[in-house]
Amino acid sequence: MSNLRNQVQLIGNVGNAPEIKDFESGKKVCSFSLATNEYYYKEGEKIQQTDWHHVVAWGKQAELIEKYVDKGKEIAIRGKLTSRSYETQNGEKRFVTEILVNEILFLGNKEAIEK
Repeated sequence: MSNLRNQVQLIGNVGNAPEIKDFESGKKVCSFSLATNEYYYKEGEKIQQTDWHHVVAWGKQAELIEKYVDKGKEIAIRGKLTSRSYETQNGEKRFVTEILVNEILFLGNKEAIEK
């Protein structure tokens, strides 16, 4: 059961072009937003609810995302929730919850992946 602790699985569409940062050490990090949609009916009308998630990937996962993922691409990710805080230039403290990617699966047709 320890594998079930802090595990997140999402299928959604990439909301913005992934931002890639290369470090002098050779490490690479990638961040992007992911939109997940849920549908329900209210008074006979189909309602779409969209949730936005901050996603971060390091190393090999970041390289794959850089190579194959663009805005709008449907992907599945598995990872864990992480939280951090930072201070703005105005001295305000901000808190961020992100999903740290362990696995990624590219969805859609093969031609879109092979560009």
